[in-house]
Amino acid sequence: MRRLRVANVITRMSGGAGGVALRGALALDPARYETTIITGGAGLDGRPVLPEGRYPPVIAGADALVGAPAGDLLAEAYAAGLTVVRLPDLVPQIAPTRDLAALRVLTRLFTDGGYDVVHTHTSKAGALGRIAARRAGPIRTVHTFHGFPFHDFQPLWRRSLYIGAERWLGRRTDAFLAVGSAVAAEAVRRGLAPPDRIRVIPPAIGPGGHPEDQLARARARRRMGLPSGVPLVGVVGRVDYQKAPEQWVDAIAAAGDDVWAVWVGDGPLWDRLIARVRRRGLSERFRWLGYRTDVPDLLPGFDVFALASRYEGLPCVLVEAMRAGVPVAATAVNAVPELVLPGETGMLAPPGQPRLLGRAVRYLLDHPDDARRMAATAAARLGDRFTPEVLGVVLDQTYRAAAPDRLASPA
Repeated sequence: MRRLRVANVITRMSGGAGGVALRGALALDPARYETTIITGGAGLDGRPVLPEGRYPPVIAGADALVGAPAGDLLAEAYAAGLTVVRLPDLVPQIAPTRDLAALRVLTRLFTDGGYDVVHTHTSKAGALGRIAARRAGPIRTVHTFHGFPFHDFQPLWRRSLYIGAERWLGRRTDAFLAVGSAVAAEAVRRGLAPPDRIRVIPPAIGPGGHPEDQLARARARRRMGLPSGVPLVGVVGRVDYQKAPEQWVDAIAAAGDDVWAVWVGDGPLWDRLIARVRRRGLSERFRWLGYRTDVPDLLPGFDVFALASRYEGLPCVLVEAMRAGVPVAATAVNAVPELVLPGETGMLAPPGQPRLLGRAVRYLLDHPDDARRMAATAAARLGDRFTPEVLGVVLDQTYRAAAPDRLASPA
């Protein structure tokens, strides 16, 4: 039996989606799978790494790591022995000229690469990757829903356009995966995926986590340059519209004038975040740390992890926070309530109401015994479900089911 050749296509090899794609690829048996990671040319802030027209259309191997944006995981994939490719024209925003260029390049890569399965992630890569795979020939396609590009707060015409496009693509997809059961249920309800071709996968995270430990807490506070005794509320994530940074700041202000706050992560709205902090008079009690690679070592310094997102899939960072023993307050969006059970594993607030999120944060700060109980229950409920090994089993089964004829082909 020969190795199955799989191409993972993702717009940005960063954040939760990038981490899940990487950890899933690394969890596969290299004796049975040959994996390529194909990613785009934009960083966490969404801006292209290279200016249009001044780069080769395909950058492979070690050259693909040069000038990598902050948070990019391609170097980690390369160091682990995966084949890596960067397409500068694959950018997250709608850009017709670059989108057509990326589609042409992907089609050529799939035609020449001898791939058995193309596994796409995120909306832009999901659309271009699946179209290119169909144009290239008899290649099986798998798509992961990490979340959706359409939301109730968008104009109806825009939501309808996204849903129509996803339905069209769904009819040209052999198998679907969804990060979280609520995401899978939404995909089935909207007619984006048939019930017999979709499976739920965990938002797998790597090893880490700290039991409740005063030494770990003190070390984390020193890393962040923060006082050890102040109540600290933190979040880890891109500073973008999805994460509602302005509402997060308002929630911190509503939680009380003794609360300190820290945001770990980079993104296009960092200037608005800082401006909101100043406007609310929080400058002395706020730290923006930007992108960090030591998040597991920082989390024990949080008294509360607060997430104000407008929408989510099932965030990896929530799993990380719970594994670290940090009490969680979050907005009740998408699949978040699968992890955050009100009063049991954390506290929920409605999206768009920062005052209520601040109230939940205040409760956790004022009731430390209850907060510790919720955190302990959350950590216990995680079990071993959110590991790369579990994800690898699901991927193996999905790929083999999608391409049984390819597995039977001679080497």
